Amino acid sequence: MVKAKGADNRANGFGTGPVFFTAISTILGAILFLRFGFAVGMLGFWGGIFIILLGHLITISTALAISELATNTRVEGGGEYFIISRSFGLKIGTTIGVALYLSQTIGVAFYIVAFTEAFEPLFFWWQNNFGWDLPRQAISIPALAILAFLILRKGSGMGVKALIIVTVILFGVILLFFLGKPIESEEALRQPGNNFGFFN
Repeated sequence: MVKAKGADNRANGFGTGPVFFTAISTILGAILFLRFGFAVGMLGFWGGIFIILLGHLITISTALAISELATNTRVEGGGEYFIISRSFGLKIGTTIGVALYLSQTIGVAFYIVAFTEAFEPLFFWWQNNFGWDLPRQAISIPALAILAFLILRKGSGMGVKALIIVTVILFGVILLFFLGKPIESEEALRQPGNNFGFFN
């Protein structure tokens, strides 16, 4: 009976790999490719480093606190919500849980916006060839609908497989970044703005 219960718990869990891939793809995704360059361009190199250090002060302290709480008790269904409710009680746990839920909900909205920004060359190409702006919702709404449909039909297992593929692509892109070379200043001046070469 105990073995069967343990098997059910293992079957319902994602394990360390998917959790790690989720965290690393979040870090190396929209923030790195779409917002970090903007921050460096506006604040300079040291300003960007300061933002990273400030973010690490928050994330490292949060990770240490969660690790301390998670090792004091067996984490069951609910994950971080279970840890919060058992560690802080009902009143404080509810307050923190609502804030955590809102942060994750807003984060999903930001990731959808970031996903849409990845198609910026398509929007410029559409404007140059057809003379009118393509609404950003033309990408974000169908993408969100397709994602929701796939999750409802295929379950979370499909999401884990897609997550591994996305993580491999991210690491490949970062490797190509370090293997590449900077664009010479004269060559950069000859390139027109917003020209990524995708639709030319």
